[in-house]
Amino acid sequence: MQKSYKLTCIYFVLTCLMLFVAARSQLTEDFYVKTCPNLFNIVRKEVRNAIKFEMRMAASLLRLHFHDCFVNGCDASILLDGNDGEKFAAPNLNSARGYEVVDTIKNAVESACSGIVSCADILAIAARDSVLLSGGPLWKVLLGRRDGLVSNQTEANISLPSPFETLEAIIAKFIAVGLNTTDVVALSGAHTIGLSRCAFFSNRLSNFSGTGAPDSTLDSTLISELQSACPVNSDGNNTVPFDRNSRDLFDNHYFSNLLNGRGILHSDQTLFSSDAAVSTTRSLVQLYSNNSALFFSDFINSMIKMGNISPVTGLNGQIRKNCRVVNP
Repeated sequence: MQKSYKLTCIYFVLTCLMLFVAARSQLTEDFYVKTCPNLFNIVRKEVRNAIKFEMRMAASLLRLHFHDCFVNGCDASILLDGNDGEKFAAPNLNSARGYEVVDTIKNAVESACSGIVSCADILAIAARDSVLLSGGPLWKVLLGRRDGLVSNQTEANISLPSPFETLEAIIAKFIAVGLNTTDVVALSGAHTIGLSRCAFFSNRLSNFSGTGAPDSTLDSTLISELQSACPVNSDGNNTVPFDRNSRDLFDNHYFSNLLNGRGILHSDQTLFSSDAAVSTTRSLVQLYSNNSALFFSDFINSMIKMGNISPVTGLNGQIRKNCRVVNP
């Protein structure tokens, strides 16, 4: 009887511990309400300063969160330095940016509440604030992520969607991380802000190869504009706005562009113009082009879903003191 009683007590304690860890592993809106109560104000101040200095940074910070979550989940692994890390994967090399801004935010947060807030959560908050400060919607960010210990360059090369891929391939990559077709279209709407390097769409312009006609889905006026912005034999590093009419405003004009053949990247225009789009994404592009409220609502839902891709929580991972390196 005494042995049975002891086993029951042990089982009860273990069960309580498991429930406690499980509860702590759930992302919540108020995760830092007691441990770092001024967190949101600190992050927004630094994001605002960065965007005032360079409007493009809003898109860059948003993209960092996206590219982080698609590899190993939302664990800030993209921020880790090292030649074998995600920073040097093909989709990120000379493309992903904003690391210094994240450093500045992290330093400000550490000054207020040292060792409390993860770099992964900072990325999630900074992405939200970048959208908001660009005129987009506000949402409550779920928090409680911890930072991963490994940056996976190979996985980044495999898992991140490419601007050159087919719609079917892009949808498959979203499904692989638990997202769906609606998420593909809604999150692609982030290209309402930001810039693209010529290298990412030069294959659509005949002047780069010297042979063949331009992509038939491109508006003829846009072709001329892009050819002027991306001279023959250039290194491909010139940049153009994704949305040439409201480049710094987070709105639904991106989708109107797709209807008019003015999507800069192949991966953008394919959402409307490809054969596969007829049964998958075209109707959503049309809906969002006419209804900004619907786009904003679906974008919020998709951002929250994306932020929940395999987060490191509970007793796993760590809270990095420096977002670029694992704690010693």
